[in-house]
Amino acid sequence: MKATEVPAITGAHLFEPTPYADERGFFCRTFDADVVRSAGIDPDAFVQDSVSRSARGVVRGLHLRSGAGEAKLVRCSHGRIFDVVVDLRPDSPTYRTTAVFELSGETQVSLYVPAGCAHGFQALTESADTAYRIDRAHDPAEDVTIAFDDPELAIRWPLPARAMSPRDREAPSLAEVLKHREG
Repeated sequence: MKATEVPAITGAHLFEPTPYADERGFFCRTFDADVVRSAGIDPDAFVQDSVSRSARGVVRGLHLRSGAGEAKLVRCSHGRIFDVVVDLRPDSPTYRTTAVFELSGETQVSLYVPAGCAHGFQALTESADTAYRIDRAHDPAEDVTIAFDDPELAIRWPLPARAMSPRDREAPSLAEVLKHREG
């Protein structure tokens, strides 16, 4: 497994496994504490694993947590997703920078999203399973959502948004979220 820094988002990393393929399919390690530690991330900080299944065109996000934030490892275990990270850490050199990735079940690459960054994705295949390894227990009172189609972010989603949660569809703009956070 190889760790690579993401230049566009300070503190973000991609973890690329080494798959072993044969006539049966493939096997690969999707998490290695030593590799994560070598990237400067505490592997013991993760406290929760979750998974979502999304149909083609579904958009989830953009989500982040208030307070201390939430760091996560995100991996598409089946299918393909268009993944988005927005750095919303005011003291970060990459503040307000957006980075996009394609994650897939074929590669099993994991993306480390630092606390304080907004995250969202869109399913590109008929079915896409996305796994999350999170460093804090979920507290709904800390949930923050930003409009996926905010013109200020100008994210070029590859497909029309087929379905979203009501919370995601009614999310405020980035400017509104930042104003609330600062006020």
